[in-house]
Amino acid sequence: MKLILRILLTAISVVILSKILPHVSVDSYYTAIIVAIVLGLLNFIVKPILTILTLPITILTLGLFLLIINALMILLADRLIDGFMVDGLWWALLFSLCLSFLQSIFYSFLKE
Repeated sequence: MKLILRILLTAISVVILSKILPHVSVDSYYTAIIVAIVLGLLNFIVKPILTILTLPITILTLGLFLLIINALMILLADRLIDGFMVDGLWWALLFSLCLSFLQSIFYSFLKE
């Protein structure tokens, strides 16, 4: 049940950010749910592999390269989903930071 709530809260965050950020767009609420599911799967499967492969760069930049990896996950979701669009790496980075911020606020309501 918590997983479904997390997906819905992430989808709401994606819709809110698509209304606020000018270079991010989502066609529908259904697309936002698909974006939330795909981002969850990418963060579960692809992100650990990229983190291990780029560990020397991450250590050299004191962890800041993880922000780039998050932006790459957003851009990969952009390529995989038709109704979701992000214009470039900088907007993906900003979207990633704002999405993490909104998710932390929304997920704090789920704690018991």
